[in-house]
Amino acid sequence: MGSISVRNLGKAYKVYSNRWSRLAEWLIPFSGTRHTLKWVLNDLSFEIKPGEAMGIIGMNGAGKSTLLKMITGTTQPTHGTVAIKGRVAALLELGMGFHPDFTGRQNAIMAGQLLGYSVQEIDELMPQIIEFAEIGSSIDQPVRMYSSGMQMRLAFSVATANRPDVLIVDEALSVGDAYFQHKSFERIRKLREEGTTLLIVSHDKAAIQSICDRAILLNEGNIAIEGSPEAVMDYYNAMLAERDSESVHQAVTPQGKLQALSGSGEAIVEEIILVGEDGTQVETVNVGQQVALRITVRAVEDLPQLVLGYMIKDRLGQEVFGTNTFHLDRKLEHITAGSKLVFNFAFSANLGEGTYSVATGLHDADTHLSKNYEWRDLALIFNIVNLDKDGFVGVSWMPPSLELHR
Repeated sequence: MGSISVRNLGKAYKVYSNRWSRLAEWLIPFSGTRHTLKWVLNDLSFEIKPGEAMGIIGMNGAGKSTLLKMITGTTQPTHGTVAIKGRVAALLELGMGFHPDFTGRQNAIMAGQLLGYSVQEIDELMPQIIEFAEIGSSIDQPVRMYSSGMQMRLAFSVATANRPDVLIVDEALSVGDAYFQHKSFERIRKLREEGTTLLIVSHDKAAIQSICDRAILLNEGNIAIEGSPEAVMDYYNAMLAERDSESVHQAVTPQGKLQALSGSGEAIVEEIILVGEDGTQVETVNVGQQVALRITVRAVEDLPQLVLGYMIKDRLGQEVFGTNTFHLDRKLEHITAGSKLVFNFAFSANLGEGTYSVATGLHDADTHLSKNYEWRDLALIFNIVNLDKDGFVGVSWMPPSLELHR
């Protein structure tokens, strides 16, 4: 089984004021430095244990791809070390290592040899590679004739034909059709079950939260937060909401979970409870029961417009349902400071058994990405139990009617 250990890893690039400074530094070695260093990554340290899955997220320019290149050895660090145990398969930039004038079969053979396969092993695996990639007779056509999706299919199929000890995946899987993305992630899940250590970079929140044990959020070359995928994704969402002032912080809920909070504070949620049909507060709800989410909001300052939204998430933090007053066409304008507003969102709890959380957002438009007054994850936690419904699985209760004809 494979593992990855990163210690004090940093990467800097030389920046010259003009091309003549670069030339002078090369030709006159003792004239002093004529460049400044731009640090892309700063002293990163983390470990991925055998069989563990780690997700890396971050905004564009955070250093995610640079980190993966240093881990795989395609870029050398300025300082620090990377230690990897086991056979590594990496999918970084799409089609990296493919020669456009060679056929898909020839490129698959070369890529397989780079992964440590013998020619005989590649020949034995080739039917499986072609079948999984689903590119048919195109396997014997030059790669320059392939679409980006076909290149990704072939590269992924070669990299995962035999279970690697360590699998490293960049955003390459975001290319291609939805069918193959599902197929690829199913193979990744299977590899995980078989003991492969996984490092994945993706903006797909559902993928990170469903596959990974832990996650790291990179921000401006530093580790902003490391922890459970749910906590890291909540913090990332809060950063997106408050990307200008970056007033993001965390608090610990009574249940011991990390809660991400952000916003200007011009409006706040004072109370959020779930109530049953009789108006009393409930924490455990039967499948399909009529409930209402009661949210009390206070305006701290005068607001030209106020929108309240909520998002229900499952235990992994994956989004189940969300809406807001903007989409419900209940716009609120000219709210005065000190005003209190009580919102009742009534709905049927058509959810599967399990624990769910509610995130709330207060903002001035259809999303919290414009003017964010407050974003609060894990504002409420409740449980769904099945007391009187037929057995079923999943996060949604959608009872069918059945007709059987013989």
